[in-house]
Amino acid sequence: MPHWDSRKETNWSKFRFNQPYARGLKRLREDVLGKTDFDPAVLFQWGTMQAMAVIRILKDCEQEFGEKGQQVVSNSLRRIGYDMVKQTYDGLGKPEGIPEAEIVSFFATVVNTIFYASLEEPRIEGDDRISFDITWCPHQDHYSAFDCRVQRYMVQGMVDALFDMGWISKDWQVKFTCTIPAGAKVCNFVFWKASGEEKTAWELYTGKLEQRALHKQ
Repeated sequence: MPHWDSRKETNWSKFRFNQPYARGLKRLREDVLGKTDFDPAVLFQWGTMQAMAVIRILKDCEQEFGEKGQQVVSNSLRRIGYDMVKQTYDGLGKPEGIPEAEIVSFFATVVNTIFYASLEEPRIEGDDRISFDITWCPHQDHYSAFDCRVQRYMVQGMVDALFDMGWISKDWQVKFTCTIPAGAKVCNFVFWKASGEEKTAWELYTGKLEQRALHKQ
C-alpha cells in the first residue's frame, strides 16, 4: 500500500482524485522503475535542486527588483499550486456524503503525501477543525525556517482552487504552529473555520513575511 493511501476513515475510499502529471508518472512507473536499474532515491536530489533553485530565484528577484520581483515569483508559484489541484480533481465532482471537515482533511492528505512527498499524521478534531503533523518532509534538512515561505504561495493557490471548486466554504483558514526547519520535531498545521479577523490570518502573515524578506535585502 502506498504511503498516501493509509487513511483509516470509511469515507476515504469515496474521496476520488487523479494523480497529477499523469503522463510522466506513467512513464516513470512502467518504463523506468519497471524496466531499468534506476534508483528512485535520486529523485530526492533532483527535487531538492529544483526546490533550492526556486528559493534562489525568489531571493534574487527580491534583491534585484524589490516588491515587484517578489510579486512576479509569488504569483507564478500560486498558479502552479492552483494547477496542481485542477489536475488532481479534473472531471471529478464534489464528494457526496462526506462532511466538510473530512474533505478538508482528505485534501490535505493528498497535498502532503503526494504533492509534497511527505509523511503525515492527520487528525479530524471536529466539524470545524482538523490538523496534521508532518513527520518527514523532503525539504527539512536543506530549507531554512524562512525558506518555507515559498511553500505558502503554492499552498495559497491550492486552497484557492479548492474554494473555486465550491468543495468547502471560504471560512476555512490554515496556520502552522511549528516547523522542523525551525527546530521542532514535526511541522504542525491546523485548518479551522474562522470568524471575524481570523479569516485574514493567513494572508496577513504572508504579508509580514514578504516585508521581512524585502527588508533583509
